[in-house]
Amino acid sequence: MVLVYGHGAAVVAPESDILVYVDMARWEIQLRFRRHEINGLGVENKEEGASYHYKRGYFVDWIVCDTLKKQLLPKVDYWLDTHMPEQPKMITGETMLAGLVKTAHQPFRVVPFFDPAPWGGQWMKRVCGLDPEPANYGWCFDCVPEENSLYLNVEGELFEMPSNNVVFHQTRALLGGPVESRFGQDFPIRFDFLDTIGGGNLSLQVHPTTQYIRDTFGIYYTQDESYYLLDAEEGATVFLGLKTGVNPEEMIGALQESQNTGKPFEAEKYVNRWPAKKHDHFLIPNGTIHCSGAGAMVLEISATPSIFTFKLWDWGRLGLDGLPRPINIGHGSHVIQWERQTEFTRDNLVNQVKPVAEGDGWREERTGLHENEFIETRRHWFTKPVTHHTDDGVNVFNVVEGDELIVESPTNAFEPFVVHYAETFIVPASVGEYTIRPYGTSEGKECGTIKAYVRFRQ
Repeated sequence: MVLVYGHGAAVVAPESDILVYVDMARWEIQLRFRRHEINGLGVENKEEGASYHYKRGYFVDWIVCDTLKKQLLPKVDYWLDTHMPEQPKMITGETMLAGLVKTAHQPFRVVPFFDPAPWGGQWMKRVCGLDPEPANYGWCFDCVPEENSLYLNVEGELFEMPSNNVVFHQTRALLGGPVESRFGQDFPIRFDFLDTIGGGNLSLQVHPTTQYIRDTFGIYYTQDESYYLLDAEEGATVFLGLKTGVNPEEMIGALQESQNTGKPFEAEKYVNRWPAKKHDHFLIPNGTIHCSGAGAMVLEISATPSIFTFKLWDWGRLGLDGLPRPINIGHGSHVIQWERQTEFTRDNLVNQVKPVAEGDGWREERTGLHENEFIETRRHWFTKPVTHHTDDGVNVFNVVEGDELIVESPTNAFEPFVVHYAETFIVPASVGEYTIRPYGTSEGKECGTIKAYVRFRQ
């Protein structure tokens, strides 16, 4: 018997009798980077910093590996789950593919992951029932399929794998034809949390314009986003848009001086600071300077490209590693949209809520996003069932009010799916019509959801 193993073994031995794919989600890979346990693809570099590993993975290694995985998905005989050290699990290829098909035809959640931050807060620790030992939690990635994992329940045993597997194998069933045509095998919508309740301000930042991200990084769409306030303390604020009459040269000079000398940057001299309360929605098209202030629990609804944040000022603090966090004034100065000042921001980006429809026990509102952004967001308030339809496009939801909801098919096409407060879930395009209603302790109470989908017409 000859055994060929390692990265790309299927390329070396394409006619093998048995093919086993050893799989792991990107979040677990990142944790092992931080612990200096693993190398990059084809190099001995485990002692490098985690940020260098991540960049190499994002631009090189993961693209190479995913390209091969897409070719091998229908051919693999056995899949190996390696997320738990020294506790591997294996299923057959047939079981794996059947699980992916089933997943793409019913509502589901990916496995969230939580991470501390220099500005992190305490809300998620309390509401999400997290380990109280860490000093804080700043981030939760609750729907980032390229990094999250997905569970399959195989005869009562949880088998963990990258959630991107369902994107790759069931692209059209999951995303829908129009979304697939526009984004290929990229899941385009991202939901994550930013917790600054009991924490500090996020870094003042800006995201690249579409042309800049294409020219500079080779990415074909950019990180448009928004902040939906799941909760807020008294006095919470969001920094968004420039103040009227800001001089670009003066502001960039002040940012550079702060970076070079440590002199505090007078953020409120240049950037609007808006009061923020629960259920506010702030829209952040690319090129708009922004950050959440302290005291906010933000549901960030955004396009998927996730590492292209140009930090301009970080309030003079250090990262969790004790080192200054990277500042990108050079990149940022090329993409700030200087015309987005106070009046524009107030009239276009702050709480642009418009009633859409209402019925027996429900009402629907449009909350965004801005016309420059491809994501549409609809908020529903309801005490009775609300009928939704995917219209051949993937839907992503978060439960913004109410303890418990249930998602059901009018034709019993999938098993009823129960979700809880602050949980994000995905409804594949293939589902078509479905309903959401209060359930359990929420029956008879007003509940709320925010739904995001790819907009093809205004």
